[in-house]
Amino acid sequence: MSTILFHEIVYGPVHSRRMGISLGINLLPNDGKLCSFDCIYCECGFNKDFKTNTRLPEREHIKAELEEKLQLLRKENIKLDVITFAGNGEPTLHPKFSEIIDDTLFLRNLYYPTVKISVLSNGVHLSKIKVFEALKKVDEPILKLDSAFDETVRIINRPNSPTYSVAKQVEHYKKFEGDFILQTMFIRGEFEGKQIDNTTKKEITAWLELVKEMNPREVMIYTIDRQTPAKKLKKVPLEDLKNIAEKVKQLGIKTNIAG
Repeated sequence: MSTILFHEIVYGPVHSRRMGISLGINLLPNDGKLCSFDCIYCECGFNKDFKTNTRLPEREHIKAELEEKLQLLRKENIKLDVITFAGNGEPTLHPKFSEIIDDTLFLRNLYYPTVKISVLSNGVHLSKIKVFEALKKVDEPILKLDSAFDETVRIINRPNSPTYSVAKQVEHYKKFEGDFILQTMFIRGEFEGKQIDNTTKKEITAWLELVKEMNPREVMIYTIDRQTPAKKLKKVPLEDLKNIAEKVKQLGIKTNIAG
């Protein structure tokens, strides 16, 4: 199985198809995966295949590594667009996530004041007030919602929590009062005998209603770009993504397409 695991706390910079020149931060184990979702398209693989007993990196270690990297990049006059929290799973699972965000804001302002800070999150842990407040502080809280239907989410994203619901997630997202970026992965194919297509008229109509209700400042529309752990998934053609984006634009919301 071809997967991408990040073996460093601070990695890159790399060119992101959605965000430009990105310096990545992985708050999770460097030899496995830790996530509250188990998405069938995840480039890090399935949770069960990459279990780890490695401890999470300490806040002080993360801050030291980030400062060292930012000093080096500035000394070498390397351009950066964004510092992105992503890595081997869900970054908000780190118990010191809020404090790490504060450290990162401090270091960003010191070394690269024009660079944005982004967090790629499944949004599941927004019920924790410190996680919500930390995400409110960053420039780009990028929050996932791949379908308007619980049944589809349970096939595509496979949340660990038996109480997960799209309705509950939408209520959490609405607390941002539009100041967040919604991220949706569109896929087609088959998994465990079930047909998957979150681009059908039924799916898109319901999803657009939620987009309108949440009113994010931007919607990231994308499809698979790398090998996935579920082998029978297919990319959605760029033209279809553009058609979805056009419907979002009609709501007066900016879109970002990665085909």
